[in-house]
Amino acid sequence: MSEKSFDVAVIGAGPGGYVAAIRATQLGLKACVIERDKPGGVCLNIGCIPSKALIHQAEVFRNALESEAFGVKVDASGLDYGKVYKKSRQAADKLSKGVQFLLKKNSIEYIEGDAELKAAGEIKVGDTTVKAKNVLIATGSRPRELPGFEFDEKQVLSSTGVLMLEDLPKSLAIMGAGAIGMEFAHVMNAFGVEVTVVELMDSILPIEDAEAVEVLAKDFKKRGIKMLTGTKAGALKKSSSGVTLSLETKDGKKEELKAEKLLVAVGRAPNSEKLGLEKLGVKTEKGFIEVGDYYQTNVKGVFAIGDVIATPLLAHVASKEGEIAVEYMAGHKGPKRLNPDDIPSAVYTEPEIGSFGPTEQKLTERGVKFEKSVFPYRGAGKSVAIEASEGLVKLLYAADTHEILAAHVAGRNATELVHELLLARHAELLPEDIATMVHAHPTLSEAVMEAARGAEGWAIHA
Repeated sequence: MSEKSFDVAVIGAGPGGYVAAIRATQLGLKACVIERDKPGGVCLNIGCIPSKALIHQAEVFRNALESEAFGVKVDASGLDYGKVYKKSRQAADKLSKGVQFLLKKNSIEYIEGDAELKAAGEIKVGDTTVKAKNVLIATGSRPRELPGFEFDEKQVLSSTGVLMLEDLPKSLAIMGAGAIGMEFAHVMNAFGVEVTVVELMDSILPIEDAEAVEVLAKDFKKRGIKMLTGTKAGALKKSSSGVTLSLETKDGKKEELKAEKLLVAVGRAPNSEKLGLEKLGVKTEKGFIEVGDYYQTNVKGVFAIGDVIATPLLAHVASKEGEIAVEYMAGHKGPKRLNPDDIPSAVYTEPEIGSFGPTEQKLTERGVKFEKSVFPYRGAGKSVAIEASEGLVKLLYAADTHEILAAHVAGRNATELVHELLLARHAELLPEDIATMVHAHPTLSEAVMEAARGAEGWAIHA
């Protein structure tokens, strides 16, 4: 049994863990990362990176088909989806190796194996005992499984299973219309799969702004994606030909949905088991580790970040939480926690949705007096030139001070455009500061400028 000592031991090498370890070494702390799988976690290996690679390939394929509008004949019958899959894996593998390089470059010891906490500053990994002044748990999450809809990764798929498909199904039913469900609806439809989405709530992307969502819903409907909202999935039957879902709407109407495969995308579950948390006395709630300021648990010297705690399950959230935690460990007392209203959200469909801050409904529930400015994409010349005129920029701001409260963008490159408004909020700028700043023409960012001008009462192209 060997023993190793560190200032901070990070359990998990995902975007939260490896970023935290690198930041720790930058601050002079000796760090290690313990990981039972590949470096990069879910995001790099079976999440955001390979899925975005698939989305890119889907867009390339759609663009090729659209070239028929100016006389190019496209024969899509030879589509080899296996090669699309391989490209997505190449992107994931390349970035996973990149994480390994970064850890080595920063002199961070990488320890492979399952971690079990024996004490606040003691971790057992196989035959090795790791001792650390501080422990940072960044073990992430996995697809949530529902009773009666257990994953077999053949007919009933998780988000991991659908990523690993090398052959396209003829039809796909998707349970859950959150970001994951809608992104795969976009990809599969782009490659010619018949897609039906089933959502219990009354809208797809129920936590996003209603007007922004309507832009996406309208486009998906045109593309033939069926969206059954306000609908509950009941019993599941599997046969050699596919799956059959029993459905029931809120008004009691019952029907059946048949598809070759089913993707269950109804959230994620935290990976908090088998870490020894119970013996150590670390408090959890429904599997999520409870944390306070600087992401400390109730046990001194033990911290937790990312998907394993009850904050938005996003890679960039995990990374920032990890930075806050290790900066505190190094004696740099900056922000105690992330402000939820400052966290950007991104849905990588086409059109995209990018946002931060509350929706109109949430602001109303909070009793906040606000006003809004909405500018349509079609008012920006670039959107018409590139045939992407469907979209909007919505700016929500305080009625009295004009402080920027939130923004919701739907359309081409929305996930990029929203950051100008987020930076303005972060820097405590006002809409007039954006409105009077020169924006290059023609760009989609002019829609952001015009929305800001609308808040000041003088949009030019409205």
